[in-house]
Amino acid sequence: MTQLEALATERVDLYASALESELARYAYLPSLVAVNSDVVRLLDQPGQPQLTEQASRMLARIAARSGASLVFITGTDDKLLAASNIDLMQPSRLAPSEQLPDPVSAVRQQLANGQADFFVSNKASHTTDYYFTQAVRRNASTVGHIVVKVNLAALEATWVDLGERTQSERLLVVDQEGDLVLSSVPDWKQRKLAEGAAAGGPGSTDSLRLVTQATTASGAAMVRAAVDLHLAEEGPVFLVQDRYIARLGARMVSLSDPSEVWRSATISAWGGAAGGAFLGMLGLYLVYRQRAMKQLFAASAALKREHEQLEMQVDQRTLALREANGQLKTQIAQRMQAEDELLQAGKMAVFGQLSAAISHEVSQPLTALRSLSHNTVRLLEVGQVQAAADNLRAIDDMAVRMGKIITQMKTFARKGQAAAEPVEVAAAIQNVMLMVDHRLRQLQIEVQVDTPRGLRIVGDLNRLEQVLLNLSANAIDAMAGNTPRLLRIDASRHEGRVKLNVSDTGGGMDGAQMQRLFEPFFTTKPPGEGLGLGLVISSKIVRELGGTLTAERTEQGMCFSFELKSTEAEHV
Repeated sequence: MTQLEALATERVDLYASALESELARYAYLPSLVAVNSDVVRLLDQPGQPQLTEQASRMLARIAARSGASLVFITGTDDKLLAASNIDLMQPSRLAPSEQLPDPVSAVRQQLANGQADFFVSNKASHTTDYYFTQAVRRNASTVGHIVVKVNLAALEATWVDLGERTQSERLLVVDQEGDLVLSSVPDWKQRKLAEGAAAGGPGSTDSLRLVTQATTASGAAMVRAAVDLHLAEEGPVFLVQDRYIARLGARMVSLSDPSEVWRSATISAWGGAAGGAFLGMLGLYLVYRQRAMKQLFAASAALKREHEQLEMQVDQRTLALREANGQLKTQIAQRMQAEDELLQAGKMAVFGQLSAAISHEVSQPLTALRSLSHNTVRLLEVGQVQAAADNLRAIDDMAVRMGKIITQMKTFARKGQAAAEPVEVAAAIQNVMLMVDHRLRQLQIEVQVDTPRGLRIVGDLNRLEQVLLNLSANAIDAMAGNTPRLLRIDASRHEGRVKLNVSDTGGGMDGAQMQRLFEPFFTTKPPGEGLGLGLVISSKIVRELGGTLTAERTEQGMCFSFELKSTEAEHV
């Protein structure tokens, strides 16, 4: 609005100067006409036809050259003496519809009011004329008046055209009596200007009201224009600027349309709001970004500390795990050594159980050997060579049998290393039966072995024999007080596995005993006859060989079973 006020002030000054300059072009004409010799003679001898004609011709030339609408001379009685328009001198020559307005009467009225230069509205042509008057004096008395009339229609048309094409300011020229003598809005012209009247107040329908709606910061009025008794509530609002033109005795009023200012202000407001919002969002972004960066740095520092602590803990845990791993390795080695010793102890326990039978088995051949050797000596002395030869052959058979028993006992008692090699199942069963043969014969136990020749497993012969010996010894002990006594060992191959079963007719076990069957040091034998480690050791050996030792109750006793991997030869 401040910019609009400054622009309106400049423009109203420009328009006022333009109007003043336009009229100043004609201000010298009355003086020029007054000194003309034809005018001087006419005023000295008024009413002379020849002088009137000469003066009128001279006035017509001046009007044509200057562009004035009319130049005329009046006498002391306000009668028309000469005029640039000859028709004014002979009005009878015009038809009634062509009668021209009487300028003399307008001049007479204004001169009576003491005004030398003035505006006059021409209601017939709806235009405005400006009159310049100058009194001609002789000997301190007025002998006539020189009058120059200038029509302002062309200037006014320029304002109207400019306002319609550019929607610029509405221009008003108000004379001393408050009449709108000039206007860029044709409908407002030749009305009375009423300023500050309230809406709906008294007034004339011929008045133009400028009702104040508000004032700007600098005090300029914001008005709404109305041409009737009631001011429309909706209508354009104008910014008022005016300038008083002292030379013309009139006031130039400019009504500027602020709609473009408000539109620009609205756009600027939205732009400012958008800019402010952008700056606000940018500020918030920077604040949150700074906060996020601080949080990120704090999190990074915390993460670094946590990482360092974690590395420290990992190092500590690694050291602890290394120590624990070393201890575990030591414990595993000790355990493996203990298991080996336990395995050997189990062997020796079984070996101890069989020692009496084995000593009896060896002592009988030794006694027989002494008898046969003594008899052989006697037979050789008496010359019975054939009998002596028979005794020697018997001695040899007994020595071989004793050698087998001793060799098997030495092999079984030796602490061997586990090995994965082909083991013939029938040979292992035969070796075990050789070691328990005396007890089998002593208890009259029937033995059934159903094992195909050539059936082999992948494992260790010594360990397989220990499992079969433990299971066979347990079966023999279980059948000591029962009848019938039958020890059955069978093996069969199925889908690359060899299944071995060792069953007896010893009466079996109850449910509670079955649940604790593979517990260390659990035994159903009388005290001093068992350690309770045979089945535990056998189960461990079978598991190391790739199988699982299971037990189930039969109708007359127990059956222990396990499966081991068959050799590649068996697959072929």
